[in-house]
Amino acid sequence: MPDASLPFILILAILPVSTIRAAGPPRVETASPWSLETVDIDASLPKLGKQGRLRAIRRLLPLGKPEYQVLEIAGDQTVKRQVIARYLSAEVEGAAIPASSVAMTPANYKFRYEGSIKTYLKTDLKTDRGVVRAFLITPRKKREGLIKGEIWLDGETGAVVRQSGYLVKTPSIFVKRVDVTRETALRDGVAEERVTHLSVDTRLVGRAELTIYERPYSASDQGPSLGFEER
Repeated sequence: MPDASLPFILILAILPVSTIRAAGPPRVETASPWSLETVDIDASLPKLGKQGRLRAIRRLLPLGKPEYQVLEIAGDQTVKRQVIARYLSAEVEGAAIPASSVAMTPANYKFRYEGSIKTYLKTDLKTDRGVVRAFLITPRKKREGLIKGEIWLDGETGAVVRQSGYLVKTPSIFVKRVDVTRETALRDGVAEERVTHLSVDTRLVGRAELTIYERPYSASDQGPSLGFEER
Protein backbone atom coordinates (compact mmCIF):
# COMPACT_ATOMS: atom_id res chain seq x y z
CA MET A 1 0.00 0.00 0.00
CA PRO A 2 1.55 3.36 -1.00
CA ASP A 3 2.91 5.35 1.93
CA ALA A 4 1.22 8.64 1.04
CA SER A 5 -2.24 7.58 -0.06
CA LEU A 6 -4.10 5.74 2.70
CA PRO A 7 -3.21 8.05 5.62
CA PHE A 8 -4.34 11.18 3.80
CA ILE A 9 -7.55 9.56 2.64
CA LEU A 10 -8.38 8.51 6.18
CA ILE A 11 -7.74 12.03 7.45
CA LEU A 12 -10.37 13.28 5.03
CA ALA A 13 -12.86 10.53 5.67
CA ILE A 14 -12.89 10.41 9.46
CA LEU A 15 -13.62 14.03 10.34
CA PRO A 16 -16.18 13.77 13.15
CA VAL A 17 -19.79 14.85 12.77
CA SER A 18 -21.74 16.20 15.71
CA THR A 19 -24.91 18.36 15.75
CA ILE A 20 -26.94 20.76 13.70
CA ARG A 21 -26.77 24.38 14.82
CA ALA A 22 -29.95 25.98 13.54
CA ALA A 23 -33.07 25.58 11.46
CA GLY A 24 -32.80 25.59 7.69
CA PRO A 25 -29.90 23.99 5.81
CA PRO A 26 -27.86 21.85 8.19
CA ARG A 27 -24.71 23.44 9.59
CA VAL A 28 -22.83 20.56 11.17
CA GLU A 29 -20.07 21.00 13.72
CA THR A 30 -16.86 18.99 13.41
CA ALA A 31 -16.22 17.99 17.01
CA SER A 32 -15.84 14.73 18.88
CA PRO A 33 -18.68 13.99 21.33
CA TRP A 34 -16.19 13.02 24.04
CA SER A 35 -12.85 14.40 25.22
CA LEU A 36 -11.93 10.96 26.65
CA GLU A 37 -13.14 7.80 24.95
CA THR A 38 -12.48 4.12 24.37
CA VAL A 39 -11.81 3.15 20.76
CA ASP A 40 -11.96 -0.36 19.27
CA ILE A 41 -10.78 -0.83 15.69
CA ASP A 42 -11.30 -3.89 13.50
CA ALA A 43 -9.35 -3.72 10.23
CA SER A 44 -8.78 -6.04 7.31
CA LEU A 45 -7.37 -6.48 3.83
CA PRO A 46 -9.95 -8.96 2.47
CA LYS A 47 -8.10 -9.73 -0.78
CA LEU A 48 -5.03 -10.80 1.23
CA GLY A 49 -7.06 -12.52 3.94
CA LYS A 50 -5.38 -10.42 6.64
CA GLN A 51 -7.01 -8.95 9.77
CA GLY A 52 -6.06 -6.98 12.86
CA ARG A 53 -7.65 -5.21 15.81
CA LEU A 54 -6.83 -2.57 18.38
CA ARG A 55 -8.24 -1.17 21.63
CA ALA A 56 -7.08 2.20 22.89
CA ILE A 57 -8.01 5.17 25.06
CA ARG A 58 -8.26 8.38 23.07
CA ARG A 59 -7.76 11.80 24.65
CA LEU A 60 -8.33 15.15 22.98
CA LEU A 61 -5.46 17.54 23.65
CA PRO A 62 -5.60 21.32 23.14
CA LEU A 63 -6.69 22.36 19.62
CA GLY A 64 -8.44 19.01 19.20
CA LYS A 65 -5.30 16.92 18.63
CA PRO A 66 -5.93 13.26 19.63
CA GLU A 67 -3.57 11.21 21.76
CA TYR A 68 -3.84 7.41 21.94
CA GLN A 69 -2.96 5.05 24.78
CA VAL A 70 -2.87 1.58 23.22
CA LEU A 71 -4.32 -1.13 25.48
CA GLU A 72 -4.37 -4.09 23.12
CA ILE A 73 -3.29 -4.76 19.56
CA ALA A 74 -3.34 -8.09 17.74
CA GLY A 75 -3.49 -9.65 14.31
CA ASP A 76 -1.50 -9.55 11.11
CA GLN A 77 1.53 -7.24 11.10
CA THR A 78 0.68 -5.76 7.69
CA VAL A 79 -2.79 -4.74 8.85
CA LYS A 80 -1.50 -3.41 12.18
CA ARG A 81 1.22 -1.28 10.62
CA GLN A 82 -0.20 -0.36 7.22
CA VAL A 83 -3.87 0.14 8.13
CA ILE A 84 -4.42 0.61 11.89
CA ALA A 85 -1.23 2.52 12.68
CA ARG A 86 -1.77 4.76 9.66
CA TYR A 87 -5.34 5.45 10.72
CA LEU A 88 -4.14 6.62 14.15
CA SER A 89 -1.42 8.77 12.60
CA ALA A 90 -3.92 10.23 10.15
CA GLU A 91 -6.20 11.36 12.98
CA VAL A 92 -3.32 13.19 14.62
CA GLU A 93 -2.37 14.87 11.34
CA GLY A 94 -6.02 15.61 10.59
CA ALA A 95 -6.24 17.92 13.60
CA ALA A 96 -4.16 20.42 11.62
CA ILE A 97 -6.57 20.59 8.67
CA PRO A 98 -8.72 23.78 8.68
CA ALA A 99 -12.19 22.60 9.63
CA SER A 100 -13.80 25.24 7.42
CA SER A 101 -12.40 23.62 4.26
CA VAL A 102 -14.28 20.34 4.82
CA ALA A 103 -17.06 21.36 7.21
CA MET A 104 -20.59 20.27 6.35
CA THR A 105 -21.91 23.80 5.88
CA PRO A 106 -23.84 25.59 3.09
CA ALA A 107 -20.54 27.12 1.97
CA ASN A 108 -19.24 23.66 1.01
CA TYR A 109 -22.43 21.70 0.35
CA LYS A 110 -25.84 21.79 -1.25
CA PHE A 111 -28.57 20.21 0.89
CA ARG A 112 -31.79 18.70 -0.41
CA TYR A 113 -34.41 17.74 2.12
CA GLU A 114 -35.75 14.24 1.43
CA GLY A 115 -38.39 14.11 4.16
CA SER A 116 -39.05 12.57 7.56
CA ILE A 117 -38.56 8.86 8.07
CA LYS A 118 -39.80 6.72 10.94
CA THR A 119 -37.18 4.06 11.11
CA TYR A 120 -36.16 1.09 13.24
CA LEU A 121 -32.74 0.35 11.82
CA LYS A 122 -31.04 -2.96 12.42
CA THR A 123 -27.48 -1.68 12.60
CA ASP A 124 -24.33 -2.35 14.59
CA LEU A 125 -25.72 0.02 17.20
CA LYS A 126 -29.10 -1.77 17.39
CA THR A 127 -30.78 1.57 18.00
CA ASP A 128 -34.42 2.53 17.54
CA ARG A 129 -33.92 5.95 15.98
CA GLY A 130 -37.60 6.97 15.89
CA VAL A 131 -38.20 9.82 13.44
CA VAL A 132 -35.26 11.18 11.45
CA ARG A 133 -35.01 13.88 8.81
CA ALA A 134 -33.03 12.91 5.73
CA PHE A 135 -30.94 15.26 3.58
CA LEU A 136 -29.00 14.53 0.42
CA ILE A 137 -25.62 16.27 0.49
CA THR A 138 -23.73 17.30 -2.64
CA PRO A 139 -20.39 19.16 -2.57
CA ARG A 140 -20.39 22.54 -4.33
CA LYS A 141 -16.94 21.73 -5.69
CA LYS A 142 -15.12 18.51 -6.47
CA ARG A 143 -12.56 19.06 -3.74
CA GLU A 144 -10.58 16.63 -1.61
CA GLY A 145 -12.25 15.89 1.70
CA LEU A 146 -15.85 16.44 0.58
CA ILE A 147 -18.43 13.65 0.55
CA LYS A 148 -21.45 13.03 -1.62
CA GLY A 149 -24.19 11.10 0.12
CA GLU A 150 -26.81 11.49 2.81
CA ILE A 151 -27.21 12.56 6.43
CA TRP A 152 -30.00 11.76 8.88
CA LEU A 153 -30.87 14.13 11.70
CA ASP A 154 -32.62 13.07 14.87
CA GLY A 155 -36.15 14.46 14.79
CA GLU A 156 -36.02 15.71 18.39
CA THR A 157 -32.49 17.03 18.89
CA GLY A 158 -31.24 17.73 15.37
CA ALA A 159 -28.14 15.64 16.04
CA VAL A 160 -26.63 13.75 13.10
CA VAL A 161 -27.37 10.06 13.71
CA ARG A 162 -26.20 8.74 10.35
CA GLN A 163 -23.87 9.94 7.63
CA SER A 164 -23.03 7.92 4.54
CA GLY A 165 -21.41 8.58 1.20
CA TYR A 166 -18.16 8.59 -0.74
CA LEU A 167 -15.33 11.03 -1.30
CA VAL A 168 -15.91 12.95 -4.53
CA LYS A 169 -12.16 13.22 -5.14
CA THR A 170 -9.37 10.90 -4.07
CA PRO A 171 -5.89 12.38 -3.62
CA SER A 172 -4.00 9.44 -5.11
CA ILE A 173 -3.97 7.54 -8.39
CA PHE A 174 -3.57 4.38 -6.31
CA VAL A 175 -7.05 4.73 -4.80
CA LYS A 176 -10.26 4.27 -6.76
CA ARG A 177 -12.91 5.05 -4.14
CA VAL A 178 -13.44 5.74 -0.45
CA ASP A 179 -16.82 4.98 1.18
CA VAL A 180 -17.73 6.02 4.71
CA THR A 181 -20.74 5.35 6.93
CA ARG A 182 -21.00 6.71 10.47
CA GLU A 183 -23.82 6.01 12.92
CA THR A 184 -24.30 7.60 16.32
CA ALA A 185 -26.52 6.14 19.06
CA LEU A 186 -28.26 8.66 21.31
CA ARG A 187 -29.63 8.26 24.82
CA ASP A 188 -31.81 11.13 26.03
CA GLY A 189 -30.34 13.27 23.25
CA VAL A 190 -26.71 12.56 24.23
CA ALA A 191 -24.27 10.57 22.09
CA GLU A 192 -23.75 7.16 23.69
CA GLU A 193 -21.79 5.27 21.04
CA ARG A 194 -20.51 5.83 17.52
CA VAL A 195 -19.60 3.34 14.79
CA THR A 196 -17.74 4.28 11.62
CA HIS A 197 -17.22 2.01 8.62
CA LEU A 198 -14.48 2.91 6.14
CA SER A 199 -13.88 1.12 2.86
CA VAL A 200 -10.85 2.18 0.80
CA ASP A 201 -10.69 0.60 -2.67
CA THR A 202 -7.03 0.56 -3.72
CA ARG A 203 -5.51 -0.44 -7.06
CA LEU A 204 -2.66 -2.47 -5.55
CA VAL A 205 -4.04 -4.59 -2.71
CA GLY A 206 -7.78 -4.35 -3.25
CA ARG A 207 -10.05 -3.10 -0.50
CA ALA A 208 -8.96 -1.99 2.96
CA GLU A 209 -11.76 -2.02 5.53
CA LEU A 210 -11.97 -0.48 9.00
CA THR A 211 -14.74 -0.47 11.58
CA ILE A 212 -14.18 1.98 14.42
CA TYR A 213 -16.25 1.71 17.61
CA GLU A 214 -16.18 4.74 19.94
CA ARG A 215 -17.80 5.27 23.33
CA PRO A 216 -17.17 7.41 26.42
CA TYR A 217 -14.30 6.15 28.54
CA SER A 218 -15.06 4.24 31.73
CA ALA A 219 -12.64 3.01 34.40
CA SER A 220 -13.34 -0.61 33.45
CA ASP A 221 -11.70 0.04 30.06
CA GLN A 222 -8.32 0.78 31.61
CA GLY A 223 -5.52 -1.75 31.13
CA PRO A 224 -1.77 -1.97 30.51
CA SER A 225 -0.41 0.30 27.79
CA LEU A 226 1.22 -1.28 24.75
CA GLY A 227 3.22 -0.04 21.81
CA PHE A 228 2.90 -1.32 18.25
CA GLU A 229 6.30 -2.88 18.55
CA GLU A 230 5.15 -5.10 21.43
CA ARG A 231 2.96 -7.35 19.29
